[in-house]
Amino acid sequence: MRTLAYALAAFIFLLQYPLWFGKGGWLRVWDLERQVQDQKHANAALTRRNGALDAEVRDLKQGFDAIEERARYELGLIKQDEIFFQIVAPPSKPTGTPKP
Repeated sequence: MRTLAYALAAFIFLLQYPLWFGKGGWLRVWDLERQVQDQKHANAALTRRNGALDAEVRDLKQGFDAIEERARYELGLIKQDEIFFQIVAPPSKPTGTPKP
């Protein structure tokens, strides 16, 4: 009777093994579902970035305001007959030990 119980347990184990650890088993399916969710999050972030880049390209194609803004802030360019003022912040005080 004991050998029959062992044989049935072994048979059940052999039937369950492919379900859990096989090529299309539950563990593999759970891992693939996690990978799909991670990829969906990455795709959403890239879609947002592409939308921002598309809006910037359309803005650059439509008018000179965006081009002028980029030239001013990124390249430091100014218009002809324009006066440029640069305000420099005062140096911060060091945070060391006070002098006696």
